Amino acid sequence: MTAPRRPARDPELDSALSVLLPREPSLPTLSALADARRATLAATSTAQELSNKWGLTVEDVQYSAEASAIASIFGRSGAQGRARPVFLYLHGGGLVMGNRFTGVEAALGWVEAFDAVVVSVEYRLAPEHRFPAAVEDAWAALQWLRGVGADLNADPSRIFVAGTSAGGGLAAHVAIRARDLGVPLAGQILYCPMLDARNDSSSAHQFAELGPWSALDNETAWTATLGPDRRRPDRVRDASPLLADDLGGLAPAFLDVGSAEVFRDEVVEYARRIWAAGGEAELHVWPGGFHGFTRKVPRAAISRNSARVRLDWIERRLSYG
Repeated sequence: MTAPRRPARDPELDSALSVLLPREPSLPTLSALADARRATLAATSTAQELSNKWGLTVEDVQYSAEASAIASIFGRSGAQGRARPVFLYLHGGGLVMGNRFTGVEAALGWVEAFDAVVVSVEYRLAPEHRFPAAVEDAWAALQWLRGVGADLNADPSRIFVAGTSAGGGLAAHVAIRARDLGVPLAGQILYCPMLDARNDSSSAHQFAELGPWSALDNETAWTATLGPDRRRPDRVRDASPLLADDLGGLAPAFLDVGSAEVFRDEVVEYARRIWAAGGEAELHVWPGGFHGFTRKVPRAAISRNSARVRLDWIERRLSYG
């Protein structure tokens, strides 16, 4: 069988994959979930490691009555003065893996760069907790944050929701609900977000079995998340931010994805639908970028550029306030 035609990976990223792929959690079936979870957590830094590396304080809080509803607040020791921007961060892991420290380093540089606070959220995972449990947790975390903002010296007009992969999809859900309920957000920062449970785009077919995070992995994750309702049209629509009836009036969006990954087309379509509804979105499709390349190969030129344009976008959004 002829291999599908697909965009080539960036050469610098490609050279790193021989080392990376054996360590990547693979999820071809749900029976592999326990091993994938262990691999994800083995690659995740602890709170103490993150505190030491970044020179930040870390405080755990409970944001709702759910026993697992823990968030970690990252900030600068002794930071006082004017109210600070806050980034509510939602981790990746396909809605089935990871914890609040998984990939959070993508946001920790913002603490120093913008005199900010990062609140990273633990949310319930599938299949133990199916949709919409993770969405409800993400929303509860935002509501909690708005309620305690004064205690964090947070500026309520500068609250951003951010997320990577599955967390990016959750951030999009939060932005849509915030719009519907009149809750202001300064922006939504979506890094290679998981937005469409149909898993049937051209990029999904191109990367059906080629990772990191293939369409096969993605299908297993969505099946875990939706369970027996995996193919029910109304459940697929409700679980997919891309398929919301209206994407107008949302908080300004920053969208970042690679050309050589499964989520490429749904991210591009999300931006297109925001523009079609008169909204604001900045879209970056990085030639040859695979899923999560900025975190996995941070020193590559393409990764440094990706991180830089995110910082530039945040700086511009903050300057508007």
